[in-house]
Amino acid sequence: MAKVDVTKHPGQPKAKLVLVTGVSPTPAGEGKSTVLIGLTDALSLLGHNAMVALREPSLGPVMGIKGGAAGGGYAQVVPMEDINLHFTGDFHAITSANNTLAALIDNHIHQGNELGIDPRRVTWQRCLDVNDRSLRNVVTGLGGPTSGVPAQTGFTITAASEIMAILGLATDLQDLKRRLANITIGLTYDQKPVTAGDLGAEGAMAALLKQAIHPNLVQTLGGTPAFIHGGPFANIAHGCNTLLATRTAMQYADIVLTEAGFGSDLGAEKFFDIKARYGDLDVAGAVVVATVRSIKYNAGIAREELKQENVDALEQGIANLERHVDNIRKFGVTPVVALNRFDTDTPAELKWVRDWAERTGVAIAEADVWAKGGEGATELATTLLDNLTESTSTQLYDPANGIEASIETIAREIYRADDIQYSAAALRDLKMLKDNGFDTLPVCVSKTQYSFSDDPQQLGAPEGHTLHVRNLIPRTGAGFVVALTGDVMTMPGLPKKPAANNIDVDNEGRVSGLF
Repeated sequence: MAKVDVTKHPGQPKAKLVLVTGVSPTPAGEGKSTVLIGLTDALSLLGHNAMVALREPSLGPVMGIKGGAAGGGYAQVVPMEDINLHFTGDFHAITSANNTLAALIDNHIHQGNELGIDPRRVTWQRCLDVNDRSLRNVVTGLGGPTSGVPAQTGFTITAASEIMAILGLATDLQDLKRRLANITIGLTYDQKPVTAGDLGAEGAMAALLKQAIHPNLVQTLGGTPAFIHGGPFANIAHGCNTLLATRTAMQYADIVLTEAGFGSDLGAEKFFDIKARYGDLDVAGAVVVATVRSIKYNAGIAREELKQENVDALEQGIANLERHVDNIRKFGVTPVVALNRFDTDTPAELKWVRDWAERTGVAIAEADVWAKGGEGATELATTLLDNLTESTSTQLYDPANGIEASIETIAREIYRADDIQYSAAALRDLKMLKDNGFDTLPVCVSKTQYSFSDDPQQLGAPEGHTLHVRNLIPRTGAGFVVALTGDVMTMPGLPKKPAANNIDVDNEGRVSGLF
């Protein structure tokens, strides 16, 4: 594994870009990253100059419930253990830069507060790359005059921090510094925005990030080059790997596959409306990863019963996949469904899904990459190549129409909501955005990944629901506004049985228990 100095490679992107997304995730797992890696290897086997660009795994899922993000079986990137644990230290650099800014804010207030920052209106939080619910709400500065000014604050997980988003969207070191300086950290007593640039913090933060900005180069088990860089969550952040990694891959390959977290309603929407918008990316194709198990789960079948044949449940649950396919079409791209095979899939179930695709005119191919690597996705690769387009991809909304219009478009077109309800706090946030000219930025909706609604219990393809907007937070460095909806948290918690309990290292330094 190595860092690639992007300043030494000023070429122009030439590759066709393919986005890999998925259906609404289920507890059974869909294997989206595994399919992405296997599909890229398949393209290489077919003679194409292919590369893959992925996100870096966060320790939150690794130690929590979801696991790593390096693929699995014969479709993984290596060295898997290093990638899932610390890797090249990018997350640590982001955490350090984030918390340096937090310390500078607190110190400025303690040392006389020349800028007149209102401690009650400081929105910048510290971050940590571990799920820790006890840090969602904390009080700092206790201990008397020598310990700073008391303040109520909290922690965000590093993967959802604004600096992670900034790293993901920066085009070079100069742009990184510009974005860092533009971070809004809170308001003055006169309710005027205060930026990191006002505190003179951007230089120190950029220095901490000067190595992290360079993409990480590894390879798949099949020998295909892979860039792994940046790791924002898609349910609470914009969910894409860095623009720098994607563009660099596009300089050296003829076809580049990349990912966006979770389903079309989250990662894919943000990929088109945020990343592709800022990066001027033309998306030639899209793959929607689905499984027989995910379709049955969206029919309400319990997890422990998903291994049992149930063709009737496929008919009930297929609406979820249909919705994701339809969503991708709204961005001007032809979707291809990758049906990720599992041993429990029966011939009758597989036939039903293939027949559905034929009836509805959806391009589909099965994939068996966990067991077979690239050879298990050659049909999928051929199907993808047959459905690539050029210069047809587009964004869903125009930010110039205002944040309310952007949210409404996403809610109605992608989530199929009938109404949007703003809390009293969100309405106050909206006024602040308008007063300061922040209301024409793109929107990053933080929403549950399990449903098209903001209620994780509404499976399948719900319609006519209400989207509840809790807060609107300007991320002026990243260049978007975060809309918090439902009960989504920017600091997740660990499950009752965390994956961390299964991880160990032996006397030879071999790590076990990662998945």
